[in-house]
Amino acid sequence: MKEYIFGVDIGGTTVKLGLFKEQGQLLEKWEIKTRKEHEGKYILEDIVETLENKLKEKNISKGNVLGVGIGVPGPVKDDGTVLKCVNLGWEIFNIVEEVNKLIELPVNAGNDANVAALGEVWQGGGKGYKNIVMVTLGTGVGGGIVIDGKIISGSHGAGGEIGHIKVSDNETEYCGCGKKGCLEQYASATGIVNLANKVLSTTKIKTKLIEFEYLTAKDIFDSAKAGDELALTLVNDFSANLGKALANISCVIDTEVFVIGGGISKNGNVLIENITKHFKNNAFHASRNTKFELAKLGNDAGIYGAAKLICES
Repeated sequence: MKEYIFGVDIGGTTVKLGLFKEQGQLLEKWEIKTRKEHEGKYILEDIVETLENKLKEKNISKGNVLGVGIGVPGPVKDDGTVLKCVNLGWEIFNIVEEVNKLIELPVNAGNDANVAALGEVWQGGGKGYKNIVMVTLGTGVGGGIVIDGKIISGSHGAGGEIGHIKVSDNETEYCGCGKKGCLEQYASATGIVNLANKVLSTTKIKTKLIEFEYLTAKDIFDSAKAGDELALTLVNDFSANLGKALANISCVIDTEVFVIGGGISKNGNVLIENITKHFKNNAFHASRNTKFELAKLGNDAGIYGAAKLICES
């Protein structure tokens, strides 16, 4: 009887892996280093090697494994074609076909943010909903869309790239994607710190933010909670940009819920309340009461969603 699934979440520093039961029970998780040298040629070999070792360790035959799901940090088409993965050194290739050459198990793959969203629907903050948009607020802004329980990856694998919605025509600096004025430049940990440093270089407002040698997003949010005037303004601007972007998304997707994850989501209800306020101010009346939930799976969302890919295939 086939009852086991492997979930794999490929990151720029480590590859996270999980062994699951079909019903969603995580039996074990572990990590291996992401070897990016030589255009990432060793990454898939290393993944297959650790999977083979785990099968031997647990005395599980391949006949008892439903398959291997993989989350990739880049655009992935429905057929498994990766449309470049800059931070891994990968060009265009079909990851499903390449892994199938290395291990005789069914394989499915998707963009890591979309896969994380699927994980939250399955066992996390989106559980109980069929339609969600997940927003990951970390170094950048990631997104994942799940409609009727299915990932929406789009024709070019770029579905859910909400961090690159343009929110400003006046930005002079480039986003990592090569455009200017992307949401990611204002509503990410990196973005809010960059904005704070710009303001601090010219402002006369009394603020505790000048006391930090290396200012972080956490410092800004903590200072806002303590009532710091400038920090409150920065958090409000952060939330306004994000709330407006999500209101625009709701006009297209009309999701049941936005699930907020990533490092910044650790600010909890303070963050949710601020985003919700600006969302309601900008949303179409029919979707104004869309729910907001915090993600629950943390860094494990990717392996959960990757495993669920196999259940859906």
